[in-house]
Amino acid sequence: MKTAQDVIQIDLDYICGNLQEEFSCIAGKRLLIIGGAGFLGYYLVQSILHWNTKVSADKIIDLTVYDNYIRGIPDWLTALEGNPNLTLQKHDITHPLPDNMGDFQYIIHAASIASPIFYRKYPIETMDANVNGLRSLLEYCRSQKEKGTPVEGFLFYSTSEIYGDPTPENIPTPETYRGNVSCTGPRACYDESKRYGETLCVNFAEQYDLPIKIARPFNNYGPGLKITDRRVLPDFVRDVLAGRDIVMLSDGSPTRTFCYIADAIVGYYKILTNGQSGESYNIGIEKPEISMANLADRVVEGAKELFGYQGKVVKQVSEDKDYLVDNPNRRCPIIEKARTQIGYNPSISVEDGLRRALVWYKDNSQAEDA
Repeated sequence: MKTAQDVIQIDLDYICGNLQEEFSCIAGKRLLIIGGAGFLGYYLVQSILHWNTKVSADKIIDLTVYDNYIRGIPDWLTALEGNPNLTLQKHDITHPLPDNMGDFQYIIHAASIASPIFYRKYPIETMDANVNGLRSLLEYCRSQKEKGTPVEGFLFYSTSEIYGDPTPENIPTPETYRGNVSCTGPRACYDESKRYGETLCVNFAEQYDLPIKIARPFNNYGPGLKITDRRVLPDFVRDVLAGRDIVMLSDGSPTRTFCYIADAIVGYYKILTNGQSGESYNIGIEKPEISMANLADRVVEGAKELFGYQGKVVKQVSEDKDYLVDNPNRRCPIIEKARTQIGYNPSISVEDGLRRALVWYKDNSQAEDA
């Protein structure tokens, strides 16, 4: 595992190897991924195309990606242009759906900015994607059923942010926890639109008997998360690759459980095909719950081993007065529901995941900012 390509190959083999039954359900059908140019889209898209290289013609999944490219067109997606089983279409999900959309059997709605720096920059657009864009897709599902060409699976990406800053007795956090969330704070455009998005999903699932499922990601990281994303791990790695000390803009005490993206993608496709309609599923890992300071130390150790990094961690205060407002002190999921209902069983350790991420970032140290 010396290059980013090595990491990608290992990850795609892992994802497809753990989704044989799930991809067989989608085989020969049409899948639409909205927001496919983003972090989650990186492996959502490439795992399908990887599957397609291994199966007979009648098992190939026909994949279409919609994205408005608000944060640029990534090189990895441009490189896939010309693949006969992939259609790339520039489309803003906050606008009406294309008239020539056609029939899709599976849909993944991943079109939402998830980095706090950027959703605070685009708050209205973020809310529109999670509410108005979602509503138009749910109406599409309803009309498809009325036409006799029903959607067989729909996945909405919610977030662990819908829990806000859970009270101590609700950590680790189950899906039944109702949340402790500000409706007016700097993160509210994201948190509250995701919460309302879940309400839309549940009611469309119940009212019209539609196969709408919901994922609540917990701190995914790894390949596809651009080094310019401004979330914690890319920021740390950007300092590492620049040969400077890691700058931590907090006291380092908030804790998280970090789930490597290959494990998370397996969980998302399992929800799409096997999840129960109108239900939400935490996707993450339960242990270890580590502090930001500990994460920084792990990055230093990994970078020292891989690259001979000589830097250290320094703490500073962000010039952005809202940088840490409403930032949860702890975030840790209970994943028993996903484990028992859909067979989700993450197995990639934080040590292994961080190593893979560092190798990938070494070869992807430049990315368009937005």
